[in-house]
Amino acid sequence: MAQTPIPLDQQFINFSKFGDTKADGKTITLTQADKWMKQAKVIDGKKITTTDTGITFNKFKAKTINYADFLKYLDELGKYKNVSADEMKNKLMNCGMPGTTNTTAAVKTGGVDRLTDTSQYTGTHKERFDESGKGKGKEGREDLASNSGYVGGYKGQGTYDKTH
Repeated sequence: MAQTPIPLDQQFINFSKFGDTKADGKTITLTQADKWMKQAKVIDGKKITTTDTGITFNKFKAKTINYADFLKYLDELGKYKNVSADEMKNKLMNCGMPGTTNTTAAVKTGGVDRLTDTSQYTGTHKERFDESGKGKGKEGREDLASNSGYVGGYKGQGTYDKTH
């Protein structure tokens, strides 16, 4: 199941807007570029690191760079680390939309499975979750007062009007 590559200029816009609600997609920050390169596995921690990208990015003496400068940035990084700029561009185009990385699944081995099974909880912890195992939030953590005007523990609430 090979995905179709997204053009580099479109990916630039996608990642420059990722995580920044005010961004217009014309410039990208070092942080956004690093996220993109990590997702595309350009930054692998061995051949290319975030230190390398930071050193190269700072040569532009700006907090953000536009698409034309980004292409120059990739060429500089490729020369600095002896990596083909075309190979990096190919990886950047084929990494998918921002935030679509494979996340690590929860480990269910040994005692972890037993400890995370909310159906086995007892006492006050049992009240913190509904039947499906989803947390109830504040209702499950605190005993909220009814503010109905009745004394706590009174069993005949709502019966006065019927008897008088």
